[in-house]
Amino acid sequence: MQNDKLKWIYLGILSLVWGSSFILIKKSLLGITPMQLGALRTFFAAIFLFLIGFRSIKTIQGAAWKWVAISAFSGTFIPAFLFAFAETEIDSGVTSILNSMTPLITFVLGVLVFSVSFSKNQLIGVVVGLVGCLALIWEGSNINPDQNYRYAFLVIIATFGYGINVNIIKRHLQHISPLAIANGNFVVLFIPALIVLYFTGFFKAKFLVNETVQTSIVYMAILAVVGTGIAKIMFNKLIQISTPVFASSVTYIMPIVALLWGVLDGEKFTFYQLLASLIIIFGVYLANRNK
Repeated sequence: MQNDKLKWIYLGILSLVWGSSFILIKKSLLGITPMQLGALRTFFAAIFLFLIGFRSIKTIQGAAWKWVAISAFSGTFIPAFLFAFAETEIDSGVTSILNSMTPLITFVLGVLVFSVSFSKNQLIGVVVGLVGCLALIWEGSNINPDQNYRYAFLVIIATFGYGINVNIIKRHLQHISPLAIANGNFVVLFIPALIVLYFTGFFKAKFLVNETVQTSIVYMAILAVVGTGIAKIMFNKLIQISTPVFASSVTYIMPIVALLWGVLDGEKFTFYQLLASLIIIFGVYLANRNK
């Protein structure tokens, strides 16, 4: 299949998978702490990836490991903890909306730091998508006045990590397979994740026999394998067959999925949020249409 068609299929699948990840984080936090959540997500994803493609790390050589390590911490490890802490105070749907700043951050970092060229369409599309994102945030704050929006800065910091990760993969890891990059990321992160789990008391028998904790671990296992392991391979491939702006535009569609899950879980969703979501989709179209 041609890359022009394949990239849209990847975009759709990743939007569904990552859009569902926010409700899984919310459910996981009922039994485990944010620190345990971030580390456990890394641990489960690492085990899964090692089982299906550990040998692929042989293709990563020399200086490429430096970029793999930076990619690992900026695009996976640190954001996992930031999102976990953010969702202790902010609804899952609102968190996903804030994550929509990723394409804008990716675009800015690409131009200013990585010297990536851009088109007029990309600039207009990012701005339109951002307007839709801000409209969603505004409406969300009106219907959820009791939420602590200072925690929104944690999500914004995470988007900078995602922006760095996308540009690094596109510029420095283009020659390495998506599976190898993903496995390399978790080779770097596996020991740090175990250390965090140990010092948070996760391995204590008394903690693990708790029924609520066990349910949370199941939710986290699903998130780690599908939302981190499989999705990370697909996302690495999407970056390689498209542009950094296109790949990061998945975060413009994810909030729609996340908000729908939120509604099913009792969170509010208004007509104005629907209009803002349509603006976001239009922004994605503008940023990626042919000249």
